[in-house]
Amino acid sequence: MKENVDHRVPVLIVGGSLVGLCTSLFLGRHGIRHMLVEKHAGTSMHPRGRGINVRTMELFRVAGVEGRIREAASVLADNHGITQGGSLTGDDQEWLFEEIDPGGALARFSPSSWCLCSQNDIEPVLMSVTPSLGADLRFSTELLSFDQDASGVSAVVKNRDTGEHRTVRADYLVAADGPRSPVREQLGIGQSGSGDLFHNVSITFRSRGLAEVVGDRRFIVCYLTKPGSDGALLPVDNHERWVFHAPWHPDRGETLEDFTDERCVEHIRRAVGAPGLDVEITGKAPWHAAERVAQRYGADRVFLAGDSAHEMSPTGAFGSNTGIQDAHNLAWKLAAVLNGAAGPGLLRTYEAERQPVARATSERASARSAEHSHPGYEPDPAAAPEPAGRGGGRQGGVLSVAMGYRYNQGAVLGCDPDLPVVPERMKLGGDPGTRAPHMWLRGPGEPEPRSTVDLYERSFVLLSSEGTPWRGAALSVAERLKAPLEAYAIGSGPDADLIAEDGGNWAEVHGTTKAGAVLVRPDGFVAWRSVEAVTDPETVLHEAMTALLHRT
Repeated sequence: MKENVDHRVPVLIVGGSLVGLCTSLFLGRHGIRHMLVEKHAGTSMHPRGRGINVRTMELFRVAGVEGRIREAASVLADNHGITQGGSLTGDDQEWLFEEIDPGGALARFSPSSWCLCSQNDIEPVLMSVTPSLGADLRFSTELLSFDQDASGVSAVVKNRDTGEHRTVRADYLVAADGPRSPVREQLGIGQSGSGDLFHNVSITFRSRGLAEVVGDRRFIVCYLTKPGSDGALLPVDNHERWVFHAPWHPDRGETLEDFTDERCVEHIRRAVGAPGLDVEITGKAPWHAAERVAQRYGADRVFLAGDSAHEMSPTGAFGSNTGIQDAHNLAWKLAAVLNGAAGPGLLRTYEAERQPVARATSERASARSAEHSHPGYEPDPAAAPEPAGRGGGRQGGVLSVAMGYRYNQGAVLGCDPDLPVVPERMKLGGDPGTRAPHMWLRGPGEPEPRSTVDLYERSFVLLSSEGTPWRGAALSVAERLKAPLEAYAIGSGPDADLIAEDGGNWAEVHGTTKAGAVLVRPDGFVAWRSVEAVTDPETVLHEAMTALLHRT
């Protein structure tokens, strides 16, 4: 194909918000060069998308940025609960829940924990890391058009500062370009779901007096429900910077211009219940909550991730986390194909795995908005409430949605396709298609233990017991396929690579016997499992890896 090309990269990312930057981070960790274009001049200036769930923090942990993100989030480190009441000064305040992780039970499942870090704080952290990992970040650069053929994608981009047009040739394009994705529109991909749910205006403001009203309540968000002055109050620094989400009703003819500073000040004062409260409005940003999932997650060499693939209510902070986990799923598969370890058929498993997760999660997010009476949300009164035993309740089911979901089809072998994508109860027992269990291990002579979660990033990993033939079989298969596959023998003898802490039984934790083995993907999901010993482990493992990688 003859054309004038200014830049050639393996992957072009369109969109430099949270999901686009995470796609850059994860591709960079796999050593994949890429270019990211973003039409805005810089990262987000508005505090939003604050809740980072435990599964996403695991991804940041393995990618080496968890500590920096927690440092950026330190000002809200003691904020945990969600409260609700008619006003902040009334006597009807109640906690929907006071602790995200009461009793520290989460430590059984993960080496990480939840984190509150606003998008405007986390994006600079990501931007500071990705250039050293092979990222070419180009802000103030807009995608104008793209075409694809059998060997790649040609995109025309415009520098919005200079007006200069450039042509970028990439093997693949990842569109993280938001809910009104121009890339999705050009591909002609429709959406399904309930559609628009509600509209809010996010108001940033300063108030020193509000900290006295709040007192020692360190909430993540406070839902204020008094008719005519309802809204959601969120602390930014617990001292003088705050955010208030006010309901907006464009369907009733209400415009953004109607939200004058004077109106916003009076609304916040009424909602708080403090008529003389000092309030200085510093910014306003409209946002829309919707429940939509793309009918396809891409076409040929173009893929959708984040809001371009799905929209969901912000209650529960599921949307951004689902998008980041999209990026993580797609990144290892792109890397495997680009590096020659996998056939292009592996990329088709991205939609097969992530689309069902988005559908189940978006439905749960909408249900959670109803549970929390989110300001502006008026659910269908005919809709039946979710039973408590099926993930209902004010804090029920959140962990199952965040990290207990499963892939029933895709790059997995031995799954039951009839099982629910999100289980009723949290269970991570080594079943194919689920996130591999967490347990602490230590290498001989290592001063500190490490989680099994830390083993998974750039390669497949086979876990087996010391003294079995599985480790040797894995090394032979890795050499035959020229594919990234590592193996660890777990035990307590001289031939063990890793020793389980506190007498832990790795096989029991992973749902197998000590004669069996568990194969885990680079993203930490169980790809395949052999519960018992087999006659020819090398052949069995070779067949499994060949199928998983779509090798002919």
